[in-house]
Amino acid sequence: MLNALSVRNIVLIDQLDLALDGGMTVLTGETGAGKSILLDALTLALGGRGDASLVRSGQESGQVVAVLQLAADHPARAVLRDNAIPDDEDVILRRVQFADGRTRAFINDQPVSASLLQRVGGQIVEIHGQHDDRALVDVATHRAALDAFGELDGATGKVRDAWQALSDAQDALAAQQALVAEALAAEDYARHTVDELGKLKPLAGEEEELSERRQHLQQVERSASDVVEIDNMLNGPAAPAPALASLMRRLMRKIDGGATLFQPLVDTLDASLVALDRTAESLDELKREMAYDPAELEAVEERLFALRAAARKHGTSCDGLAEVLARYTADLDTLQSGEARLGALKIAEAKARETYSKAAETLSNGRAKAANALSKAVGAELPDLKLGSAKFIVDHQVDKSRIAASGFDQIQFHVQTNPGTAAGPLLKVASGGELSRFLLALKVVLADRGSAPVLIFDEIDTGVGGAVADAIGRRLARLADKVQVLAVTHAPQVAARAQRHLLIEKQMVKEGAFMRTHVKPLAADARQEEVARMLAGATVTDEARAAASKLLSEVG
Repeated sequence: MLNALSVRNIVLIDQLDLALDGGMTVLTGETGAGKSILLDALTLALGGRGDASLVRSGQESGQVVAVLQLAADHPARAVLRDNAIPDDEDVILRRVQFADGRTRAFINDQPVSASLLQRVGGQIVEIHGQHDDRALVDVATHRAALDAFGELDGATGKVRDAWQALSDAQDALAAQQALVAEALAAEDYARHTVDELGKLKPLAGEEEELSERRQHLQQVERSASDVVEIDNMLNGPAAPAPALASLMRRLMRKIDGGATLFQPLVDTLDASLVALDRTAESLDELKREMAYDPAELEAVEERLFALRAAARKHGTSCDGLAEVLARYTADLDTLQSGEARLGALKIAEAKARETYSKAAETLSNGRAKAANALSKAVGAELPDLKLGSAKFIVDHQVDKSRIAASGFDQIQFHVQTNPGTAAGPLLKVASGGELSRFLLALKVVLADRGSAPVLIFDEIDTGVGGAVADAIGRRLARLADKVQVLAVTHAPQVAARAQRHLLIEKQMVKEGAFMRTHVKPLAADARQEEVARMLAGATVTDEARAAASKLLSEVG
C-alpha cells in the first residue's frame, strides 16, 4: 500500500506530508484546488514524464517521495533485487524535478533510471482516469490480466519454459547448420589438401634433415674429381710407393753387404712407406664415405622442393605442414560428425516444437474458458453502472504458427456500447465516462487476481449521478476490501463510501504573498459539511446537511 506521500515545491504545493491508510480514501475539493496537481506529483514519483513547469515558481527544484509497503513476494521486490537495490521493508520512490527540465530518480536512496522507476512504480500503483492510456487500456496488459483471472500461472510458466527450450534448440540447430554449411563450402578444398599432404606425408624436422643431406651430397659431388686425382697419384702408374719400396730393397741389400751408412735412409724410407699405406687406407675410407648414388641427390632435392612448395602454398613452414594436414583432416571429420549432430539437433528441435505446441494448446484452451468467464463476470457488473445495454468482450485470436513465450494467443478487450453497433477496442469505442466505468468493472472482477496493490481513480464518476454514482461508490468500496483505493471524486455518493476523507483546498500564505494547495483529513462533522457542499454546490443549506447526514448514515 501507499503509506505516505511527501511533496516539496511542485506547482502550488510548497510542502505537503500526507499519511495514508489501507481501504478506501477519497479526495475532494473545489475545481482548481489542486487535486490534479497531487496526482501529477504522484505520477512523477512513479516514473512519469518530468516537466520543468512542475517546479514551483521561484524554486530551483521540486521533489516527490512515495513510501510504499509491499508483500514479501511482490514482483516489484524481484525487480529491486535484480538491479542490486536494497530490498528494505518499505520501498521508497523519490523523484527530483529541476527547473531546467532535468530529473533524477531514486529507489531506496539508490540512483536509478526513470524507466526503472516507472517499471517498479507501475507494478505497485495504477492510476485510472477518463483519459488514461495506461493500465488496462494498454492492450499489452490484456493477456496478463486474463491469465491472472483464469489462474493460468502454471500453464503460462510451462509455455514460457517450453518456448525457451524451443528457442535454445533452434539456436543450437541454426549454429550447427552454419557450421555444416561452412564445412561443406570448404569440403572440396579440404579433401584436395588432405589428399595432397597425405601423399606428401610431411614430418616435423624433415626439412632440416633433407637440407643437411642435400648439402652433404652436393659437397661429395663437387669433391669427387679431387678424390680421383689423389687416387691416381697414390695408386696410379706414377704411384710413389712401388718405386720407394724397390729403392729400399736395394739399399737393404747394400746394408747386408756391410754398407751400414744407408741404414738411416732405409729407416726413413720404411716410415714413408708406412705413411703412404696409412694415406691409402684413409683414401679408401674417404672413397667409401663419398660413395653416393646421383639419384639420391635428385630424390632429396625433389622432396625438399616439394615440401617448400607446399609450405608456400599453404602459407606456413615445412614443419607446419603436418599441422595443416591435421587441421583439414579434422575439418573433414567435423563435417562427418557435424552432419550426424545436425540430424540429432533436428530431432531435438522437432521434439521441443511438439512440447511447445502441446503446452501452448493447453494454455490456449484455458484462455478460451477464462475469456468466456471474464466476459460474463464483467458483464454482470455493467447494468448497475448504467451500461446495461453494453457488452464486454474478450477478443481471443489464436495463431498456431505463432511461436512466442506467451503462446499462440492474442488477447484484446473489446466493448460494444450499444446494440447494433460494432464492437471494438476499449479505447476506441468507449467514451471517457464509459471507459472509466468499464475499467472499474474490470478492476472489481480482477481485484484479487493480479491487480496492483494500490489503485487510484481520478474522477471516474464524471458525468454520472444518483444511482450510477452510488454503484461506482459501492464498487470502489468492494475493491478496497482487497486493495488500497484512492479516489478523486465530485460525487457525494462515492465520497460517502470511503473510510477516510481528505479535503484538498487552496490556502493563502502570508496575506497577498502566494497561494498553496493544502490537504486536510476530515473528521466526522467536517466530512458531513464537505459532502453537503458536494450535494448543494456553492451555498450549503440545512437541507443539504441533512441529506449528507442521511447519506453517510445509510452507507455507514
